[in-house]
Amino acid sequence: MNDDTFVGRLAGPPETSVIGVIVPVPEPWAALLVDWRAKVGDPQARAVPPHVTLLPPTEVPRTDRAAVSEHLAAVAASHPPFDMHLAGTGTFKPVSDVVFVAVARGIGNCELLANDVRQGPLDRSLSFPYHPHVTVAHDVPADMLEVAYAGLQDLSAEFRVEAFTEFEQTPSGEWAVVRQYPLTGPEHPSGA
Repeated sequence: MNDDTFVGRLAGPPETSVIGVIVPVPEPWAALLVDWRAKVGDPQARAVPPHVTLLPPTEVPRTDRAAVSEHLAAVAASHPPFDMHLAGTGTFKPVSDVVFVAVARGIGNCELLANDVRQGPLDRSLSFPYHPHVTVAHDVPADMLEVAYAGLQDLSAEFRVEAFTEFEQTPSGEWAVVRQYPLTGPEHPSGA
């Protein structure tokens, strides 16, 4: 149930790139979530920044990179900035041993963005229905899942989302920022 797992070395052949698109969680909450992920022994704690996934790791031909950048810029230009509120914890158990911080506000914005990102040169289906969240424990023992679930259940983090970020997996398997795309679309009449 964790389509967004930025784990392991997925890098394809030299003629392809593996990319992902996320909404990063800003400081001071990013450091807090990294510390919690490390505390429960998650192997990706320091390798993957806290985020809400818009596009899970996706292999694309290198010849399509310019089209991908144009597509992402167009998506960003059609969506306005929005407020996000992360609150409490959830889990995908028993489908997947994952504990996450829930998106309490901004769900619809993330759904619309993710849907638009996964069009054109990034058209792809997902293994599970899209569910915006911030993973805080994955690939850890059951007792550590419980520690993360209980320890972060009172978390409340509010921030303005003004951009999304494209990452590319390096040959060593690490993730590097490619580009940030500012959300510059017009505000919706309802302010949502």
